[in-house]
Amino acid sequence: MHTWYWQSWDGLPYLTCSLLKDWQHGFFTRSFSPRTPTDLVNVLQPAIPVYRVKQVHGNVVLKTGTVNPIDHLTSEEIPLIEADGLFAENSSEAVWVATADCVPVLIADAQTGKVAAVHAGWRGTAAKIVPEAIAHFQAVGSQLEDLRVALGPAISGQVYQVSLDVATQLAQSLISNTETETSTEILEQIYQLPNSPLFPDSEPNKVRLDVRRFNSLQLEQLGIIPDQVAIAPYCTYQDPNAFFSYRRDNLKKVQWSGIVSN
Repeated sequence: MHTWYWQSWDGLPYLTCSLLKDWQHGFFTRSFSPRTPTDLVNVLQPAIPVYRVKQVHGNVVLKTGTVNPIDHLTSEEIPLIEADGLFAENSSEAVWVATADCVPVLIADAQTGKVAAVHAGWRGTAAKIVPEAIAHFQAVGSQLEDLRVALGPAISGQVYQVSLDVATQLAQSLISNTETETSTEILEQIYQLPNSPLFPDSEPNKVRLDVRRFNSLQLEQLGIIPDQVAIAPYCTYQDPNAFFSYRRDNLKKVQWSGIVSN
Protein backbone atom coordinates (compact mmCIF):
# COMPACT_ATOMS: atom_id res chain seq x y z
CA MET A 1 0.00 0.00 0.00
CA HIS A 2 1.09 3.53 -0.72
CA THR A 3 0.78 6.29 1.84
CA TRP A 4 -0.71 9.74 1.42
CA TYR A 5 0.75 12.50 3.55
CA TRP A 6 -0.69 15.82 4.64
CA GLN A 7 1.89 18.56 4.16
CA SER A 8 1.72 22.20 5.14
CA TRP A 9 2.88 25.32 3.35
CA ASP A 10 2.37 28.70 5.01
CA GLY A 11 -0.15 26.96 7.25
CA LEU A 12 -2.16 25.58 4.32
CA PRO A 13 -2.69 21.82 3.80
CA TYR A 14 -1.91 19.80 0.69
CA LEU A 15 -1.32 16.14 -0.10
CA THR A 16 1.64 14.17 -1.37
CA CYS A 17 1.90 10.47 -2.16
CA SER A 18 4.70 8.06 -1.22
CA LEU A 19 4.56 6.55 -4.71
CA LEU A 20 5.82 9.89 -6.09
CA LYS A 21 8.32 10.61 -3.31
CA ASP A 22 11.15 11.10 -5.83
CA TRP A 23 9.34 14.02 -7.54
CA GLN A 24 8.26 17.40 -6.27
CA HIS A 25 4.47 17.22 -6.44
CA GLY A 26 1.29 18.19 -4.67
CA PHE A 27 -2.46 17.68 -4.66
CA PHE A 28 -3.56 21.04 -3.32
CA THR A 29 -6.69 21.75 -1.30
CA ARG A 30 -9.31 24.48 -1.52
CA SER A 31 -7.35 26.37 1.16
CA PHE A 32 -4.93 27.52 -1.55
CA SER A 33 -7.69 29.20 -3.59
CA PRO A 34 -7.52 31.55 -5.45
CA ARG A 35 -3.82 30.83 -6.03
CA THR A 36 -2.96 29.47 -9.48
CA PRO A 37 -0.02 27.31 -10.65
CA THR A 38 2.24 30.32 -11.10
CA ASP A 39 1.91 30.82 -7.34
CA LEU A 40 1.73 27.16 -6.33
CA VAL A 41 4.91 26.20 -8.17
CA ASN A 42 6.82 28.01 -5.43
CA VAL A 43 5.66 25.31 -3.01
CA LEU A 44 7.26 22.64 -5.20
CA GLN A 45 10.24 24.21 -6.97
CA PRO A 46 10.49 27.97 -7.56
CA ALA A 47 11.61 29.63 -10.77
CA ILE A 48 10.81 26.85 -13.25
CA PRO A 49 8.48 26.83 -16.28
CA VAL A 50 4.79 26.33 -15.47
CA TYR A 51 2.42 24.63 -17.92
CA ARG A 52 -1.36 24.36 -17.92
CA VAL A 53 -4.10 24.04 -20.52
CA LYS A 54 -7.76 24.93 -20.99
CA GLN A 55 -9.47 21.75 -19.86
CA VAL A 56 -12.36 20.60 -22.05
CA HIS A 57 -13.21 17.07 -20.79
CA GLY A 58 -11.54 15.39 -23.76
CA ASN A 59 -8.65 12.98 -24.18
CA VAL A 60 -5.93 15.18 -25.68
CA VAL A 61 -2.55 15.12 -23.95
CA LEU A 62 0.02 17.66 -25.17
CA LYS A 63 3.77 17.76 -24.87
CA THR A 64 5.13 20.80 -23.07
CA GLY A 65 7.15 21.64 -26.17
CA THR A 66 3.91 22.47 -27.98
CA VAL A 67 2.58 24.76 -25.23
CA ASN A 68 3.86 28.12 -24.07
CA PRO A 69 4.74 28.22 -20.36
CA ILE A 70 2.59 30.49 -18.24
CA ASP A 71 4.27 33.72 -17.23
CA HIS A 72 3.30 34.96 -13.80
CA LEU A 73 2.67 38.51 -14.98
CA THR A 74 0.79 37.78 -18.21
CA SER A 75 -1.02 34.51 -17.48
CA GLU A 76 -4.42 36.18 -17.60
CA GLU A 77 -3.75 37.52 -21.08
CA ILE A 78 -2.43 34.39 -22.81
CA PRO A 79 -5.12 32.21 -24.43
CA LEU A 80 -4.71 28.64 -23.23
CA ILE A 81 -4.58 25.67 -25.60
CA GLU A 82 -7.44 23.19 -25.20
CA ALA A 83 -6.42 19.80 -23.81
CA ASP A 84 -6.76 17.72 -20.65
CA GLY A 85 -3.26 16.50 -20.06
CA LEU A 86 0.36 17.63 -20.25
CA PHE A 87 3.50 15.54 -20.73
CA ALA A 88 6.75 17.17 -19.57
CA GLU A 89 9.44 16.57 -22.18
CA ASN A 90 12.32 18.17 -20.30
CA SER A 91 13.61 18.28 -16.73
CA SER A 92 12.42 20.89 -14.23
CA GLU A 93 9.06 21.53 -15.88
CA ALA A 94 5.92 21.83 -13.75
CA VAL A 95 2.69 20.48 -15.28
CA TRP A 96 -0.69 21.19 -13.70
CA VAL A 97 -4.36 20.23 -13.83
CA ALA A 98 -7.42 21.64 -12.07
CA THR A 99 -10.25 19.52 -10.65
CA ALA A 100 -13.35 19.81 -8.50
CA ASP A 101 -14.71 16.21 -8.57
CA CYS A 102 -12.88 14.84 -11.60
CA VAL A 103 -9.70 12.84 -11.05
CA PRO A 104 -6.30 14.57 -10.96
CA VAL A 105 -3.77 12.04 -12.24
CA LEU A 106 -0.02 12.52 -11.79
CA ILE A 107 2.24 10.08 -13.65
CA ALA A 108 6.01 9.66 -13.42
CA ASP A 109 8.73 7.43 -14.89
CA ALA A 110 11.15 6.10 -12.26
CA GLN A 111 13.92 5.68 -14.83
CA THR A 112 13.70 8.83 -16.96
CA GLY A 113 12.17 11.28 -14.47
CA LYS A 114 9.58 12.39 -17.02
CA VAL A 115 6.10 13.23 -15.74
CA ALA A 116 2.57 14.00 -16.84
CA ALA A 117 -0.51 15.59 -15.30
CA VAL A 118 -3.98 14.54 -16.46
CA HIS A 119 -7.53 15.76 -15.81
CA ALA A 120 -9.74 12.65 -15.97
CA GLY A 121 -13.45 13.34 -15.66
CA TRP A 122 -15.98 10.76 -16.73
CA ARG A 123 -15.84 11.91 -20.36
CA GLY A 124 -12.06 11.85 -20.50
CA THR A 125 -12.01 8.49 -18.75
CA ALA A 126 -14.52 7.07 -21.22
CA ALA A 127 -12.21 8.34 -23.97
CA LYS A 128 -9.22 6.71 -22.20
CA ILE A 129 -7.18 9.83 -21.54
CA VAL A 130 -4.88 8.11 -19.03
CA PRO A 131 -3.87 5.40 -21.54
CA GLU A 132 -3.31 8.28 -23.98
CA ALA A 133 -0.89 9.84 -21.50
CA ILE A 134 0.85 6.49 -20.99
CA ALA A 135 1.34 6.31 -24.77
CA HIS A 136 3.33 9.56 -24.60
CA PHE A 137 5.73 7.91 -22.15
CA GLN A 138 6.05 4.81 -24.30
CA ALA A 139 6.71 6.94 -27.38
CA VAL A 140 9.92 8.21 -25.78
CA GLY A 141 11.05 4.80 -24.58
CA SER A 142 9.44 4.42 -21.17
CA GLN A 143 8.79 0.89 -19.96
CA LEU A 144 5.42 0.20 -18.35
CA GLU A 145 7.02 -1.32 -15.25
CA ASP A 146 8.82 1.98 -14.54
CA LEU A 147 5.67 4.11 -14.44
CA ARG A 148 4.09 5.37 -11.23
CA VAL A 149 0.50 6.68 -11.26
CA ALA A 150 -1.21 8.60 -8.44
CA LEU A 151 -4.96 9.27 -8.63
CA GLY A 152 -5.75 12.18 -6.35
CA PRO A 153 -8.85 13.29 -4.46
CA ALA A 154 -12.06 12.99 -6.50
CA ILE A 155 -15.73 12.21 -6.00
CA SER A 156 -16.16 8.67 -4.69
CA GLY A 157 -18.27 5.93 -6.19
CA GLN A 158 -20.51 5.81 -3.14
CA VAL A 159 -21.93 9.26 -3.89
CA TYR A 160 -21.37 9.81 -7.64
CA GLN A 161 -24.77 9.18 -9.23
CA VAL A 162 -24.90 9.02 -13.05
CA SER A 163 -27.25 7.92 -15.80
CA LEU A 164 -27.12 4.45 -17.33
CA ASP A 165 -25.87 6.06 -20.54
CA VAL A 166 -22.86 7.60 -18.78
CA ALA A 167 -22.12 4.32 -17.03
CA THR A 168 -22.34 2.45 -20.34
CA GLN A 169 -19.90 4.83 -22.03
CA LEU A 170 -17.41 4.23 -19.25
CA ALA A 171 -18.01 0.48 -19.31
CA GLN A 172 -17.28 0.40 -23.03
CA SER A 173 -13.79 1.72 -22.30
CA LEU A 174 -13.05 -1.61 -20.59
CA ILE A 175 -14.85 -4.03 -22.90
CA SER A 176 -14.05 -4.70 -26.55
CA ASN A 177 -16.64 -5.65 -29.18
CA THR A 178 -19.71 -4.19 -27.48
CA GLU A 179 -21.54 -3.30 -30.70
CA THR A 180 -23.94 -6.25 -30.49
CA GLU A 181 -24.58 -6.00 -26.76
CA THR A 182 -27.27 -4.04 -24.96
CA SER A 183 -26.49 -1.48 -22.30
CA THR A 184 -27.76 -3.89 -19.65
CA GLU A 185 -25.44 -6.65 -20.88
CA ILE A 186 -22.45 -4.31 -20.95
CA LEU A 187 -23.07 -3.02 -17.44
CA GLU A 188 -23.62 -6.53 -16.11
CA GLN A 189 -20.10 -7.45 -17.21
CA ILE A 190 -18.73 -4.54 -15.17
CA TYR A 191 -20.84 -5.46 -12.13
CA GLN A 192 -19.25 -8.92 -12.21
CA LEU A 193 -15.71 -7.56 -11.93
CA PRO A 194 -13.86 -7.96 -8.63
CA ASN A 195 -14.07 -4.67 -6.75
CA SER A 196 -16.48 -3.38 -9.39
CA PRO A 197 -16.48 0.37 -10.11
CA LEU A 198 -20.30 0.28 -10.36
CA PHE A 199 -22.75 0.45 -7.47
CA PRO A 200 -26.55 0.15 -7.52
CA ASP A 201 -28.69 3.23 -6.95
CA SER A 202 -32.21 3.40 -5.54
CA GLU A 203 -33.34 5.79 -8.28
CA PRO A 204 -34.57 4.18 -11.53
CA ASN A 205 -32.16 4.31 -14.49
CA LYS A 206 -29.33 5.57 -12.30
CA VAL A 207 -26.17 3.97 -10.95
CA ARG A 208 -23.24 5.13 -8.91
CA LEU A 209 -19.72 4.77 -10.20
CA ASP A 210 -16.11 5.19 -9.19
CA VAL A 211 -14.22 7.07 -11.91
CA ARG A 212 -10.87 6.39 -10.24
CA ARG A 213 -11.55 2.65 -10.27
CA PHE A 214 -12.35 2.81 -14.01
CA ASN A 215 -8.98 4.50 -14.55
CA SER A 216 -7.13 1.91 -12.48
CA LEU A 217 -8.81 -0.89 -14.46
CA GLN A 218 -7.74 0.76 -17.72
CA LEU A 219 -4.19 0.84 -16.38
CA GLU A 220 -4.39 -2.84 -15.45
CA GLN A 221 -5.47 -3.64 -19.00
CA LEU A 222 -2.34 -1.89 -20.25
CA GLY A 223 -0.19 -4.08 -18.02
CA ILE A 224 0.41 -1.64 -15.17
CA ILE A 225 0.07 -3.62 -11.95
CA PRO A 226 -1.81 -2.34 -8.87
CA ASP A 227 1.44 -1.77 -6.94
CA GLN A 228 2.28 0.95 -9.49
CA VAL A 229 -0.96 2.81 -8.80
CA ALA A 230 -1.98 4.83 -5.73
CA ILE A 231 -5.56 5.99 -5.15
CA ALA A 232 -6.16 8.79 -2.65
CA PRO A 233 -8.60 7.82 0.13
CA TYR A 234 -10.35 11.18 -0.07
CA CYS A 235 -13.69 12.18 -1.60
CA THR A 236 -14.10 15.76 -2.77
CA TYR A 237 -17.89 15.62 -2.33
CA GLN A 238 -17.79 14.32 1.24
CA ASP A 239 -15.02 16.59 2.54
CA PRO A 240 -16.19 20.20 2.13
CA ASN A 241 -13.50 21.52 4.46
CA ALA A 242 -10.66 20.32 2.25
CA PHE A 243 -12.02 20.23 -1.30
CA PHE A 244 -14.25 22.03 -3.74
CA SER A 245 -16.93 19.82 -5.29
CA TYR A 246 -18.94 20.90 -8.32
CA ARG A 247 -21.53 18.18 -7.70
CA ARG A 248 -22.00 19.36 -4.11
CA ASP A 249 -21.84 23.15 -4.51
CA ASN A 250 -22.48 23.80 -8.23
CA LEU A 251 -19.72 26.42 -8.19
CA LYS A 252 -16.88 26.70 -10.67
CA LYS A 253 -14.10 26.56 -8.13
CA VAL A 254 -11.12 24.22 -8.41
CA GLN A 255 -8.13 22.83 -6.60
CA TRP A 256 -4.84 22.28 -8.41
CA SER A 257 -2.51 19.31 -8.70
CA GLY A 258 1.00 19.52 -10.11
CA ILE A 259 4.26 17.63 -10.53
CA VAL A 260 7.81 18.60 -11.57
CA SER A 261 9.91 16.51 -13.96
CA ASN A 262 13.36 15.38 -12.83
